[in-house]
Amino acid sequence: MRVAGIMSGTSLDGIDVAITEIARGKIDPLAFHGLPYPKPVRERLLAVSNTTAHTTEIARLNFLLGELYAEALIATCRRFRLRLDSIALIGLHGQTIFHDGAGADYLGRHIASTMQIGEAAVVVERTGIQVISNFRERDIAAGGHGAPLVPVVDYLLFRHPRMARVAVNLGGIANITVLPPGAKLEEVVAFDTGPGNMAIDALVRHMSGSRQAYDRNGRIARSGKIHEGVLRSLQRHAYFQRKSPKTAGREQFGGEFVDRLIGMGPNMGIGMPDLIATATELTAWSVAYGIFAAAPGAKGEAIISGGGVHNRFLMGRLEAHLRGWKVRSSAEFGIDPDAKEAIAFASLAYRNLRRRPGNVPSATGAHHPVVLGKSTVP
Repeated sequence: MRVAGIMSGTSLDGIDVAITEIARGKIDPLAFHGLPYPKPVRERLLAVSNTTAHTTEIARLNFLLGELYAEALIATCRRFRLRLDSIALIGLHGQTIFHDGAGADYLGRHIASTMQIGEAAVVVERTGIQVISNFRERDIAAGGHGAPLVPVVDYLLFRHPRMARVAVNLGGIANITVLPPGAKLEEVVAFDTGPGNMAIDALVRHMSGSRQAYDRNGRIARSGKIHEGVLRSLQRHAYFQRKSPKTAGREQFGGEFVDRLIGMGPNMGIGMPDLIATATELTAWSVAYGIFAAAPGAKGEAIISGGGVHNRFLMGRLEAHLRGWKVRSSAEFGIDPDAKEAIAFASLAYRNLRRRPGNVPSATGAHHPVVLGKSTVP
């Protein structure tokens, strides 16, 4: 079956579209295309993410994103000369504007919640293709954190009968999936380790007056110096001390976290390149810290995907921390590093259609496996 996955992550940088062939549990990537959000759209999304926002703005963005997602899929088909009607199913993640998997006390109850926007009905109307969307809610309803949801796909793509592997995604938030040798699905451990590119990108935008969106090849970080005092302060963040299952987002490492980091600069005489180098080091350290905590004494392969794979300084620091692990790009396994999460939601949509569970309770904390996603049909 030909299945498309449409993903827009916590970095809010744009829309990723992956088109795959899926049969008998085998995932064959066919095409991938990434399209940046128009600057005004990104600014509006930032304005409603993890903050007080007007319902009018959220409702309009919800339908606008539906249009943009449909256009992105159509553009991808045209780019790779694939017929739109050859696609049987779409897995649509949507854009997360709030996620609190751990939950909070609210009106006399403890409520965990999440919200992804991007109206599936619009995508169905524009493409004529069935859409599976809203993947996280069911896991939360089953007692889970609603994330991470990629582990079942990491298991299908990367497990090895004799070698330990860990799949690392360096998106806005970094997450890991630990795959022991010959592991069964229920033995997989996965969680968000902390910031991926989110804090680094925000610092670069601040430094450049929004003329740059990210640290290309880690050049700015390489020109700076890691400030050990600031790093130790950041390492004391309560999130790193929590045990899994756990999830992170802008709520932990978004605007407030970055503002605190920026405020340290003048007070301690630290320039922006040094802060960017220190934030990059924090990402590398927290990924390694998570891996060593989840798999003490293990050695094997760390398979990296996500936008952070293009940051050479970050990859170098990750290799320095992950002694005993061979650091490899997912591209070496036939999976475009930028496409993996979109591929994952194509796979999760396929599992929904086959009524197969898409969550891994050992990763999300759910009480039991559940089928993920809601269906909208033409």
